[in-house]
Amino acid sequence: MEKANKQNNYLYNSNLRDKARYLRKNMTKAEASLWKYALKSKKMVGYKFSRQRPVLNYIVDFMCKDLMIVIEIDGYCHNFEDVVEKDETKQNNLESVGFKVLRYNDEDVLENMENVLLDIKQYIKNRR
Repeated sequence: MEKANKQNNYLYNSNLRDKARYLRKNMTKAEASLWKYALKSKKMVGYKFSRQRPVLNYIVDFMCKDLMIVIEIDGYCHNFEDVVEKDETKQNNLESVGFKVLRYNDEDVLENMENVLLDIKQYIKNRR
């Protein structure tokens, strides 16, 4: 697969634009919490994150283009075998074009936000 870069707009998939817009308006509680308290308005160590961003043939929960980071928040359905397989394929495809995928489950975000934020900040610190 082609490496993501500024020339190809980070592999933006305009065919998924409407679905991404719908998902932005209907975020899960965990996604909305992480967005509001940590990622919106460059709150995460000054880096800009986008939410529900169409990339390749997927819509990623959050993405920082500058750092090539994708953050995925997994709900209960991500425990089912077929969904786990799709998640692995999605992650492998995203990483093959240069993204690093960080995964957290709903419970971690809702019940242990401080540790999730520390983990993301630590990754960013090491990535710079």
